[in-house]
Amino acid sequence: MGRESPRNRVVWKLAAQQHGVISRRQLLAAGLSSDQIDSRIARGRLHRTWRGVYAVGRPHVTTRGWWMAAVLVCGADSYLSHDSAAELWRIRATKADLGSEHGRPEEIHLSLPGPSTRSRVGIRIHRRSRLPDADRDRQTGIPVTAPARTLIDLGTRLTKKQLEVAVNEADKLGLIDPETLRASVEDHSGVDGVAALRAVLDRRTFTLTDSELERRFMRLVDRAGLPRPLTQQRVNGFRVDFYWPELDLIVETDGLRYHRTASQQSRDRSRDQAHASAGLVAIRFSHAQIRHDAARVADTLRSIAERCRLRIVGSPG
Repeated sequence: MGRESPRNRVVWKLAAQQHGVISRRQLLAAGLSSDQIDSRIARGRLHRTWRGVYAVGRPHVTTRGWWMAAVLVCGADSYLSHDSAAELWRIRATKADLGSEHGRPEEIHLSLPGPSTRSRVGIRIHRRSRLPDADRDRQTGIPVTAPARTLIDLGTRLTKKQLEVAVNEADKLGLIDPETLRASVEDHSGVDGVAALRAVLDRRTFTLTDSELERRFMRLVDRAGLPRPLTQQRVNGFRVDFYWPELDLIVETDGLRYHRTASQQSRDRSRDQAHASAGLVAIRFSHAQIRHDAARVADTLRSIAERCRLRIVGSPG
């Protein structure tokens, strides 16, 4: 296509915004006639992806280009969802390099409302009522389900472990904060995937009472072969959960990030820094670790306690 024409400049600009693809409807809206479009197809200026959607200039399309093409071919109110949305948000490992020249995914997941439509090779359609505004987003110009809705949808397809990994990735990437995710789960009560996601969150956010926690942790102390620590002592101006003065060792127990506010986390850091400045070793275990990963906690506690002993024995005086 000649770049000197204002009409062609519009086409090229729009295609660049859409990862190299454009629909026939958009070409017509830009002022091209059906004959002009067919002529460009015949001359190799437009390359068909699906019927009515074309790669502009060259046949190679990136993964994002294929995702965009799938949205264009399925029309308004279609959104990348489920596994494909997770890949776009990078909360699930991608099978193809998003910037590769040959990035066509094996299957593209789209959510859209309305009655069934003609199936298209390589596109898996999930029928549902129109997505509310809170569930819709755009990422690099591609309509996609918002991170919280994507995680809910993944609850219908992933194992509990895989779903927890996806939640962790979304958290790490800053795509969703804990309070918003929990609220979204409650707002979508009854939606497929909610029960699985709630189970993962409940496993992470439960808290033991102080007495339950102390009993469980003391069993792990015995399992690690350590003497019983002092409990609820004030050290460096802070009340600590478990303290071995002979080892200069402190253990704190808390919930994972899903249970602690930003101010609590900031106070935790201040506590840990105060103990470190005083030459103490302070470590943290979550309630979930103590309840569900006892062997690892005991092994970690044993290893750290041994290092503390060696440090004390080897210190001068």
